[in-house]
Amino acid sequence: MTDHEHQQPDVIEEQDQEAGFQPGTGLVIPNQRLPDKLYLLPVHNRPFFPAQVMPVVVNEAPWAETIERVSNTPHHALSLFYVDGSPGETGLLNSEDLPQTGCAVKIHHAVKEDGKIQFIAQGLTRVRITQWLSRKPPYLVEVEYPEPPADERDEVRAYAMALINAIKELLPLNPLYSEELKNYLNRFSPNQPSPLSDFAAALTSAKPGELQDVLDTVPILRRMEKVLVLLKKEIDVARLQGEISAEVNRTISDHQRKFFLKEQLKIIQRELGLSKDDRTADVEQFRERLEGKTLPDTARDKIEEELNKLSVLETGSPEYAVTRNYLDWATSMPWGVTHKDKLDIAHARKVLDRDHSGLDDVKARILEFLAVGAYRGSVAGSIILLVGPPGVGKTSIGHSIAESLGRPFYRFSVGGMRDEAEIKGHRRTYIGAMPGKFVQALKDVKVMNPVIMLDEIDKLGASHQGDPASALLETLDPEQNSEFLDHYLDLRLDLSKVLFVCTANTLDSIPGPLLDRMDVIRLSGYITEEKMAIAKQHLWPRQLERAGVRKGQLRISDKAMRQVIEGYAREAGVRNLEKQLSKLVRKSVVTLLEQGDAKISIKPENLKPLLGTPAFRVEKTLKGTGIITGLAWTSMGGATLPVEATRIHTLNRGFKLTGKLGDVMKESAEIAYSYLCANLERYKADKTFFDEAFVHLHVPEGATPKDGPSAGVTITSALLSLARNEAPRPGLAMTGEITLTGQVLPVGGIREKVIAARRQSIFELILPEANRGDYEELPDYLTDGMTVHFASHYKDVARRLFA
Repeated sequence: MTDHEHQQPDVIEEQDQEAGFQPGTGLVIPNQRLPDKLYLLPVHNRPFFPAQVMPVVVNEAPWAETIERVSNTPHHALSLFYVDGSPGETGLLNSEDLPQTGCAVKIHHAVKEDGKIQFIAQGLTRVRITQWLSRKPPYLVEVEYPEPPADERDEVRAYAMALINAIKELLPLNPLYSEELKNYLNRFSPNQPSPLSDFAAALTSAKPGELQDVLDTVPILRRMEKVLVLLKKEIDVARLQGEISAEVNRTISDHQRKFFLKEQLKIIQRELGLSKDDRTADVEQFRERLEGKTLPDTARDKIEEELNKLSVLETGSPEYAVTRNYLDWATSMPWGVTHKDKLDIAHARKVLDRDHSGLDDVKARILEFLAVGAYRGSVAGSIILLVGPPGVGKTSIGHSIAESLGRPFYRFSVGGMRDEAEIKGHRRTYIGAMPGKFVQALKDVKVMNPVIMLDEIDKLGASHQGDPASALLETLDPEQNSEFLDHYLDLRLDLSKVLFVCTANTLDSIPGPLLDRMDVIRLSGYITEEKMAIAKQHLWPRQLERAGVRKGQLRISDKAMRQVIEGYAREAGVRNLEKQLSKLVRKSVVTLLEQGDAKISIKPENLKPLLGTPAFRVEKTLKGTGIITGLAWTSMGGATLPVEATRIHTLNRGFKLTGKLGDVMKESAEIAYSYLCANLERYKADKTFFDEAFVHLHVPEGATPKDGPSAGVTITSALLSLARNEAPRPGLAMTGEITLTGQVLPVGGIREKVIAARRQSIFELILPEANRGDYEELPDYLTDGMTVHFASHYKDVARRLFA
């Protein structure tokens, strides 16, 4: 131990003599009388008991001097008192914090290491403080040794036997108790109840307060009662812990047993040839997929090469996963597998009539296409492009074509697609590489001749990752797609038997080379009569079915249906009409729930409370000098387009355009203005009119963008009416483009424009002569009651306009 340089040797000797320790007297024997003065040392984990032998560790500061002084005494004894809380560096104690009873111990083998002092403490007997001799470390106190009075009662002996049995019951439950401890227990007998009870208390993991209560209890019977309670609690905790451990071990053992049995089963089955390992199973699975399929030689050689590579790769290697994924796709292709077409024109007509009302010209065109296939014996791969406003049934027609042929149908939208790898696949060098959409489609439908619909093809995008529209050129070219190459598979696929159906709202944004490969079928908007038939046969029954309402519970009159169409859903398609009908059904269901089994009939007067104010009003055709009604085509269908011209003043010459016009319409207006300036006298107008007039031309509505090459004749007519100061004939609308020499050029969208005129109750039209054939192809229900004048030169227009 360290020398006490801060104290004189005579001072140390004097304190040792006060403690009753005489140097040089040798070690004490266990039954030797203990001194009445002891040094005090606090312990902080749990109380120390007599008959307990355990190592004790204390901080070198401030207890090194205390341990050294005890080591220099003949008895090597000190008192241990339990103090709650963590040990402090100063070692200062409050006498009030000390419990009533401590334990006198004899120390053995004191060792210093890393700022700690460790020694073996042998518990001797209980000790109580009678007087403090030093209240600073090293603490020195006068003590007494309370001894329990002798108790020969049978109860004491019975409790002693109960304690021994409880300890023996506890020992097997706790693996911490070793065999040496069991031998130590054999030295106790019921005739030594005091050390037995202290030993039993020290065995438990009770709280420090409970153990200190046992230490404070000197009467043997009361002490044994408390210790027995602690032992019983310890036994219960140990037994519960044992049950938990056994359950965990049993679960783990079951899992291990099942794992070993499965592994043994795999080995046995493999030895008997009943099963294969994962690699062999994968190879055989891929070979089975190819049975019954007709592969080109290049594809078979490529797949065979990959199968040979798979058979030698380790299953855990990344290359194995890449090769397996490739073979999964390559062997899933329906090589040479085709679906037999149902070439029955009567069946096809029945399907088309069932699913679609109106569209007679479109259905006739599709039947012609199917008839050619039936006559030849097979429908070769073709590309049909359905063009029309939203909601006219383009996607549903694709479904009907597939059903009429009996082929599988696969649809995906290319709207907004910006990566050409979506079409032709990623190369296998990329992480997460995947084949293109057409390979995925063939894998899903499992035949080489499905109907594949490419929705919204006019909305293809382009980015730094490629141009999907250009990637589609090979796919949609009947002369090239027999050897379509997907970058991921790197194999030639025959797509010539696939029937491609594309949809678009407009042709303007479709690249010319791509449009050239398609057979265009136009779907115009529906007139009111067609919408009535669609609503009654399809839309209204569908909404009732979705809501679970019986037909007899909710009805709508024909007048109300017509008013819904004309006032709330005047668009070219029927999608908004279906939304309005759904709204009617929802609001009616609320009433049905509130009124029970009531029957509701929706009439025109009920529409405003249910649907609100009509979005479309009956527009009055503008009349007067300088006002002409034109016809326009938009992606949403046909529309009427009034054009207004007025003279603002005669102070200077000028020409002003408003109405948010596009570049093409501005050019048409400039051409019309120039043509009239040069030919006013020819059309019986003041030839000096435009020399002094500042003219303002406006196309309502001002906030709506307008553009297109079909307003030249209309603008010319408005300016001529202004120059002649004469109103045109009422109830007449026109369309056509004009040149600087007065020639009337053809325009598109004749069907949509005729529908728009009928919607506005305009039944007299002026159309370009070159569009006569387009008009004559229209169905009778669109041309009935219409009076159409065809013009090849603007003089024909002026003659009809101011007759």
